[in-house]
Amino acid sequence: MSWLDRFRSLDSRRRRALQKAAPGVLHDFLAAPLVDPKTPLEQVPIVSLDLETTGLDPRKDDIVSIGLVEMRGGAIALGSAWHQLVRLQQDLPQQSVVIHNITDDQMALGRPIDQVLPQLLRRLQGKVMLAHYKAVEQNFIDCACRRLYGAPFVIQTIDTLELGLRVFELQNHTIQSNDLRLFNLRPRYNLPHYRAHNALTDALATAELLLALSGEIAPRGNAPLQDFLSRRA
Repeated sequence: MSWLDRFRSLDSRRRRALQKAAPGVLHDFLAAPLVDPKTPLEQVPIVSLDLETTGLDPRKDDIVSIGLVEMRGGAIALGSAWHQLVRLQQDLPQQSVVIHNITDDQMALGRPIDQVLPQLLRRLQGKVMLAHYKAVEQNFIDCACRRLYGAPFVIQTIDTLELGLRVFELQNHTIQSNDLRLFNLRPRYNLPHYRAHNALTDALATAELLLALSGEIAPRGNAPLQDFLSRRA
C-alpha cells in the first residue's frame, strides 16, 4: 500500500483497485460493494480466514495452506468449512514442516495458488474478512493478487488481535508480550484448546474468539459492524 492510500477511505481504495483490475475474478470481487458499516454484526456475512505460510514476508515466502469458515446470523456455519493445501514450485523449508506438519508428499496433493486464489476470492466476495493479526492474510493475498491480476486486494476486516487489545485497554489490564496471541486469548473465555498451526482449526478458533470478544465489547448485542472493523491500514 502506498503512503497516499493510507489517507483514502477503504471504499475509495476499492474503487481505484477496480479500475486497475482486468475482467475476471478479482474484478468481480472488487465490484461487490462493501458491507454497510451500520449493519448489526449479527447480520454481517463474515469469513474467518487463516493462512499458513513459509514465513512472514509475502515478497519471498509462500502460502502453504488456507482454511476458512463462514459466520452467518451471529453463528459459525460449520458446513461452510474449507481447507486447501497450496502446491509450491519448490520443497518446503524444514522449519515450515516442523511448524505446520505439512510434508512435501502432502503438498504434492495440493493445487497451485493460481487455481486456489479464484476460489478464495469468490468465497470472500461481498463479505467481511475475519483474521487474528490480519497483516498476514491481508499482505499475502494482496501480494498474490498483484502478481496474478495486477491489482490490489481490498476488503473490510475484523482483527481479533486488535479487539483483544481493546478489551485489555478497557479493563486497564497490563499486557504481556504473548497475551494477544490467538491461543493465549482463548482460555480467558473458557474456549476449548486446539492444536495451533492448522489453517482450518485456526480459522475456527478465531471465529469462536470473535463471538466471545463481541460479548465483552457489546454486551447488549446488536452493535454495528463499524464497532468491530479494524482501525489499522
